[in-house]
Amino acid sequence: MIDIQYATELDFSSWMELVRLLKDKFPGLETEDSILEYEKTLLKNIKRRSAICAKDQNCVVGVLLFSTKNNMLCYMAVHPNYRRQGIATKMITEMLTKLDKNRDIIVSTFREDDEKGTAPRAFYKKFGFMEDELIEEFGYPNQRFILRAE
Repeated sequence: MIDIQYATELDFSSWMELVRLLKDKFPGLETEDSILEYEKTLLKNIKRRSAICAKDQNCVVGVLLFSTKNNMLCYMAVHPNYRRQGIATKMITEMLTKLDKNRDIIVSTFREDDEKGTAPRAFYKKFGFMEDELIEEFGYPNQRFILRAE
């Protein structure tokens, strides 16, 4: 049974194990310095209750960071062994209860021609996000997706 919950500092080590496992899949996590910055961001988000995790026993198998200030999904990942079990859907559903539905909700993901983008783009579109402007983040070509305000 996978539990979806807000992360606490007790989840920090297990969360970071997952991030380190998947760091090659995410621009901006290539160096040890960038991982240290991510750790600081994670701790801030834990304190703000804007860090959601999926846990199997005490092991973090899915993670999601969001910003209420920017109405944005900032980072989401699911362990490869736990994909296609509805974990990402449950985490986003919880996040949406905390974001302002009267404002557009944004997420940045890979561009259409990037093979890493196939699954996340399809997932976001299934949730109603629509393609928006082409952007660059962490020196990597991305695309913004928007879930329009109600």
